[in-house]
This record gives sequence, structure tokens and C-alpha cells, in this order.
Amino acid sequence: MKFKYVTLTDRGLKRPDNEDALGVFDIEDGLLVLVCDGLGGNKAGDIASKLAVQTISKTFTKLKGIEYLERIRLSILEANKTVVDESNKDFDRKGMATTVEALFLKDDNAYWGHVGDSRIYYLRNNKLKQLSKDHSLVQKLIDEGYLTLKEAENHPNKNIIMRALGDNNSLEIDLSKLKINPNDSSKFFICTDGVTAVLNDSELEKLLENKNIHYASEMIANLVEKRGAPDNYTFVIIAKN
Repeated sequence: MKFKYVTLTDRGLKRPDNEDALGVFDIEDGLLVLVCDGLGGNKAGDIASKLAVQTISKTFTKLKGIEYLERIRLSILEANKTVVDESNKDFDRKGMATTVEALFLKDDNAYWGHVGDSRIYYLRNNKLKQLSKDHSLVQKLIDEGYLTLKEAENHPNKNIIMRALGDNNSLEIDLSKLKINPNDSSKFFICTDGVTAVLNDSELEKLLENKNIHYASEMIANLVEKRGAPDNYTFVIIAKN
């Protein structure tokens, strides 16, 4: 199974710098897609996200002969170590961290790893499903019954995340995989919270239904900016070729 994709990353309308990073890599006739949202200020978030993309892609490429989910796990752990070590070397980078979404598409299988509140979505026959689960304070409050989904949309602590790459040497990673039915209409959408802070799932579903992924990308970016683009925003749309 072959895939086509479109990428976009932008600093938005309110932030002075773009601390998001992304990468798409052709590896072993598969496609590795990485999206990271850096945290830490003083441009340290920018360094953390770029380090994560570079380290994960290099490590994943080197780890041949290992099951793909395990390769994702080991690659993210290596990136975590790299970011922690770099943070400890330089006072100005102390505390830098990043979210990470790693998706590997190979034949009719999708494998992914997730840390933080960036997201991986799967559009199957025009029905959108969020595959990742936010590691955020708001999601924790939803899980524990203190907040409804509606209340969570405008919660003042939406930006507080509970887990990030670079926080410490011990990192818990969400890992999973799914089978892609070749007869289905399928798309994957990976994004930072600069998108989901201003667009809800039903709006994304409608926009991603468009068969032209470049047009869908343009429409998503236009709507994010129309709503003020308060944060850096980054996304990748992947479809079957």
C-alpha cells in the first residue's frame, strides 16, 4: 500500500517563534511520520522538538530486524534521553520538553507511539476517530468524571500536560497498531494542539472528507487562522495513493 501526504507547520498569529517540528521519512517501503510540539520557552521548546524528530528518525532507521512497535518505543526512549541530556548541559534549556506523535505506515498496517497532547486521528470511510488519548490535566478530569467534554472545550487549564518527552529519564509511552482495510477510504491526520484548540472533531471530519488532501490542508489552515491561530500549529494529512 502506497501513501501520499501533505504537511504544514506555522508559528500562528500570536507566537514569536515556531516550537513545533515535523518530519516525514520513507523507510523500508513504509512511511514514518513525526509531529512534535516543543515546550520550555527561550527557544528551548524549538530545540527539544527538533531533537526529538532527528533522534527518532535516525534511531528508527538503525533498528532493523525489530518489530515496528518496539522500534517506535526504543526510538522515543532514545529521543527522551537525548533531550534530557541536552537540557542538563545548558541552563537556558533546563526543563525543555516536547510532545511526540510517531506513526509508521507499512503495507496495510499502522503503528504509533504517543506522548503528550498532540493527536493522531484516523478517518475511515469519512468517520473520524481519535487514536491517541491526551496526556493532559483536562483529559484526566474528564476520565475521573469532574468535567464533561463540553466543559473541557473552554477550560482555562487546557494547556497543562501531564506527560512529555524530556520531563525525566523515565517515560511512559502509549503504543498501539491497527490493520488498514485496503477497501476502505482511509486517511490519517496528525496535529499539534494549535489545531485542536480552535477546531473540533466534527469540523475536522468534514474538512478531511475532501478527496484532495492539498485542498483540505489549505482549508484547515485558513480556518485556524480565521480563529486567531493563538498557538503554533502543525499537521500532516496522509491518504492512500
